[in-house]
Amino acid sequence: MLRGVPLAEIRNFVAVNAWLATAGQPSEAELADVAASGFELVVNLGLSDPRYCLADEAGTAARLGLAYEHLPVDFKAPKLEDFVRFERVLTEAAGRRTFVHCAANYRVACFVALYGERHFGWSTEQALAHVHTVWAPDETWRKFMQTVRAELASGALGAGRP
Repeated sequence: MLRGVPLAEIRNFVAVNAWLATAGQPSEAELADVAASGFELVVNLGLSDPRYCLADEAGTAARLGLAYEHLPVDFKAPKLEDFVRFERVLTEAAGRRTFVHCAANYRVACFVALYGERHFGWSTEQALAHVHTVWAPDETWRKFMQTVRAELASGALGAGRP
């Protein structure tokens, strides 16, 4: 906390567990706080839209000693492949403190909920409770989550790993 402000001050911040936290778009100062708090990896699901993102988040992360992954997800049209890429990055990051964000933590909340069902043993109800800490998904995101769940249930995405 370089600014002396807790990470909880970042828009829609959620500490998921000891190694995973999520939020909306952090400022450069807030990203510095993320690094100072011991996070090692930043995963950004937001688009490269100057209205919602930092001008050079990858460069800022690098200067702060953070690994950085940009996995842009179209808010109006999330795809199964987006979740598969997200799951792969989180699975490969096992053991590293990871901070995941998008513009408002809406995309991320849904992705983490699905990841939680698959990897943390969360029930659908627990996953939805996680999502509802930051928003009530619209029809697009409800359908997306149903599609991913159906693919997971069918075994189409493998047994625990994409």
